[in-house]
Amino acid sequence: MKSVTVSLGGRAYDVEIAPGLIDRAGAKLAPFLPRGRTVVVTDQTVADHHGERLAAALESGGVAVDMIVVPPGEETKSFAGLEDLCDRLLALGLDRGDVITAFGGGVVGDLAGFAASIYKRGIDFIQIPTTLLAQVDSSVGGKTAIDTPRGKNLIGAFHQPRLVLADLDVLVTLPQREVRAGYAEIIKYGLLGDLAFFEWLETHGRQVLALERAALAVAVARSVEMKAEIVAEDEKETGRRALLNLGHTFAHALEAETGYGAALLHGEAVAAGCALAYRFSAALGLCSTTDAARAEAAIAAAGLPTRLEQVQGAPFHAERLAVHMAQDKKAEAGGVTFVLVRSLGEAFVAKGVDRSRLLSFLLSEGALA
Repeated sequence: MKSVTVSLGGRAYDVEIAPGLIDRAGAKLAPFLPRGRTVVVTDQTVADHHGERLAAALESGGVAVDMIVVPPGEETKSFAGLEDLCDRLLALGLDRGDVITAFGGGVVGDLAGFAASIYKRGIDFIQIPTTLLAQVDSSVGGKTAIDTPRGKNLIGAFHQPRLVLADLDVLVTLPQREVRAGYAEIIKYGLLGDLAFFEWLETHGRQVLALERAALAVAVARSVEMKAEIVAEDEKETGRRALLNLGHTFAHALEAETGYGAALLHGEAVAAGCALAYRFSAALGLCSTTDAARAEAAIAAAGLPTRLEQVQGAPFHAERLAVHMAQDKKAEAGGVTFVLVRSLGEAFVAKGVDRSRLLSFLLSEGALA
């Protein structure tokens, strides 16, 4: 088992990475449950695969369990979904001494975590992520949010979990498309700040995608280590943490244009966004075309999109994409903010990127005028 600590003083917590953690959930969660009770929030897909197993493990550890099942899919991460979840929590009589357990992928983690942050002015929650993407990214760092028609994750709060259990065994039930989507966030860490890790992924990426235990453990642990280090330094994303958004300004615009649905998974959008960020950096003369091509090749080798034309719903209008980017959370004073790169593994935050340069780049990438 690998344990990574997110060092936030009195709010520090551990991310445990190992197979079989769900079966030990009762013993793992009990120290964080002062009333010996938790409400598990999950989606129907995860409940069908793993719900009974988690409930049995918790009950065997002396934990009283209620389970709330929400519909799967990004559409659940909405004002309507949040209202429904909070109403069901209230109906269960959850009080401020109880704890919510988010058991699912990024949608469930974001929704349940945000509900925890506002329910009775804030209660504790625990993350048990069940997708590769959630294990390496969204379950760590305390970002919780819902989407609106105007953009992704625009309504939310920073609310750190008390514990994260990343059970590698649950990943075997994932469709290969979901595994690839999670891998996009893994390769992102190498692309933004660890050239050696990126090079390791160039060699071992196939084993990670095949969920081979040894390679998977290395990839998940290194990703969590990088995120934990950055979050400990910059919890509220006023500085270095923004680097974790490499590719996300492009990605969120594409997700908005495709309706946040199954046509484009978040990890797929991030993959295309990272490739676009590297090519945009090259177009601006910030990094070499060789580095941009190498980043694109590594992403494409995982079966992920790297071009606008590969995203369902193409062609996109450059102006519409730019409007979405201007509404991104990182935008300041009307200027678009991007995470760009100087070389492989060396990202930086670029504020106030010229809109005309962005539109010109999008047109060169096949977007419509």
